Amino acid sequence: MPYALRFILVVVAVLVLAPARSEDAAAPAPADNTAAARTCLDQKERRSELEAGRVVRLGVAMRAAKTRMAGTVVRARLCRGKDGLVYVLTVLGRDGKVARITVDAAKGSLVGGR
Repeated sequence: MPYALRFILVVVAVLVLAPARSEDAAAPAPADNTAAARTCLDQKERRSELEAGRVVRLGVAMRAAKTRMAGTVVRARLCRGKDGLVYVLTVLGRDGKVARITVDAAKGSLVGGR
């Protein structure tokens, strides 16, 4: 696939997947343990976890996600899941499908995905 087309697909996927800020403020927080119920770490917290050695590097998580689905990671977040820290990766597949893949941040192994 030509680089320019791939770039355009990634930009479109990011714009489609990124929620509007006004919608975030109006939406109530879900009570269950779904992906939306996770709280994600800010940059300072991510750096602290990485420097303390409690999480693997993002590249390790991305390689684990590629075993599930070949494509381009368009968004990566480090979040607190019900069983500890997880990377939540949004992947744009080579076939144009988008998937959210969860990787255990401590071990670098796949947890789930859809």
